[in-house]
Amino acid sequence: MGQSGSWPVRAGVGFVRACVVAVVSMSAPAVWAGSVALGIRWGASNPWSWLLPVVLVCVGTFALSRPVCRAVRFLVERWTGTVVPAGYRQAGTVTRLSTGYWWNGFGYERSRRDAVMDLKWRVRWKDRANWRDLRFMAVVPFTAGVVAALPPAGLAAAVVGLGGSGAAARAVGVVGLVVAVGGAPYAWRCIEPVAVRFLRASPAMVLADRVEELTAQRADTTVAQAAEIRRIERDLHDGAQARLVALGLSLATAEKLMETDPEQARALMRAARAGAATSLTELRELVRGINPPVLNDRGLVEAVRAFALDSPLETDVTADLRLRLEPPIESALYFGIAELMTNAVKHARAARARISMVRDGARLVVDVEDDGRGGAAVNDGGGLAGLRQRLAVFDGTLEITSPAGGPTRARIVVPCESL
Repeated sequence: MGQSGSWPVRAGVGFVRACVVAVVSMSAPAVWAGSVALGIRWGASNPWSWLLPVVLVCVGTFALSRPVCRAVRFLVERWTGTVVPAGYRQAGTVTRLSTGYWWNGFGYERSRRDAVMDLKWRVRWKDRANWRDLRFMAVVPFTAGVVAALPPAGLAAAVVGLGGSGAAARAVGVVGLVVAVGGAPYAWRCIEPVAVRFLRASPAMVLADRVEELTAQRADTTVAQAAEIRRIERDLHDGAQARLVALGLSLATAEKLMETDPEQARALMRAARAGAATSLTELRELVRGINPPVLNDRGLVEAVRAFALDSPLETDVTADLRLRLEPPIESALYFGIAELMTNAVKHARAARARISMVRDGARLVVDVEDDGRGGAAVNDGGGLAGLRQRLAVFDGTLEITSPAGGPTRARIVVPCESL
């Protein structure tokens, strides 16, 4: 009874899905048929009458290709759970220059909107995925589209045939009803293998996208390194260097005053000693900002725990003590956690925080959660965007969940074969 009751449900759901697949798959042939009908209406014998229909076929197919492919991916993922990656090239960001113009990597525009639109169409026009989508538009109507159209076509034949008076018409109606009911649960399923076969990115596209991604990561790393060098130079110039210069002048003056005014010389030497101690403290802070000594000596877990002890937040750290990674990865993770904790103090006004570092197969998963007011977002040029770029160098990802009112949850995932 349960199975007999489930069959009508499966047939009904399958029939609806088959109709959806048929409509999506046959959208391009509908444009082709309309263009051909237009050419015939204008005069089939006149070659010039076919110029506009040909243009309509080309433009219509290209315009429909990406929406149809996205719809197919959505349907396949929603119905079967199979994810078919899109593989489209993503447009970069635009930058406003001091002259007021916007630079998008290709040219200058007067407004941000014009720069974004120009960049979007340039990237889309050069995207290799366009040819893949056009190939899919030519294949899907004659594969998944034809099969998915059988149930609605069978139902139409059943309505017409069973409504007729002849025996032949009724036979056609019965056959159509059998096809509609029997094929409905299965006809739509052919869209999955067709999408997986023709919509996935080719190895050449994957390699090209990877090369572009690594090129962008290299550029981001170069910019970050240059900014870090400038920061170190500025800190040395404004802090320790100035104090050391003053220290040298104080010692030179004390040397001259040693015989004529010993008390003044001793005062200068005491001030020089205090300045030397301050300079040493500043240098230690600078070195700790480049790479904390505890990170080199005791690893990521102990460095994070030491940072948590110095943090004004009440922080709970949970981690595997055996975690030891490559030094660049440990440094990126440490400063990433430090930035998330700093944001929790500065912007979220949190009181408590929790840090978890666990292994998940060959991945390291770091969760940072605070009880602040939430509202954190990854904005272009912000600290979280920079953190995401630094993690991308190691194929790491950063996910932020921060609803208004909190809490804020940040998850860092970094693949590590050495785990």
